Amino acid sequence: MSAAAATPWRERLASPLTWHVAGFVILLAVAIALGVRLGMDWAATDSHSNQVLAGKQMQLKALELETEPLRGIDVRVDKTRGQIEKFEEKRIPPNYSSIDERIDELEVASGAHITRVQYTQRPPGAGLTEITVDANITGEYPAIMRLVNSIERDPIFFVIRAMSFTGQQGGLVSLRMELSTWLRPADAEASGLPPTPAADDQAPAASAGKEGE
Repeated sequence: MSAAAATPWRERLASPLTWHVAGFVILLAVAIALGVRLGMDWAATDSHSNQVLAGKQMQLKALELETEPLRGIDVRVDKTRGQIEKFEEKRIPPNYSSIDERIDELEVASGAHITRVQYTQRPPGAGLTEITVDANITGEYPAIMRLVNSIERDPIFFVIRAMSFTGQQGGLVSLRMELSTWLRPADAEASGLPPTPAADDQAPAASAGKEGE
């Protein structure tokens, strides 16, 4: 290259405008590179944030499902307690005498005859004490069935545990019936009834009751 041709290039390189343009181009390239990098980082961060958010939402939904049965439990507990109290008021007898009198009334109304009945009490439970009734019944079959049905439907809460046939003579049938009712622990204790013997206890336990003539 001749000296004459090189002179304009030297002048251009020495010109402040040339250096300003070059600096602008470099800064523009750097800005573009930083913008691209920022965009990539933002996209990655946004994707990660969405994944984290989705995970948190799933955890929240799982917690909602787990705690759903507990919602309003205090109201349900109060309602259940009230139902139990109403049940006890209507169907749990106030004392042992009420049980004995009611069985006598059902016996007379049915036409069957209770020849022996014994009352005992089991250990006190959390809220009630079970009273067991062991009775021998004699009568015509329809009369016995009336007695059984009336016991099952009586306002006093009776549960028939077992019935076993013990004999038949003429038109009369004899059977043994075991049933349960309940008293409040204080009422059961005041009744003075003996404890219910264990199933494997062979000795006859003394018990409150009555023998038919």
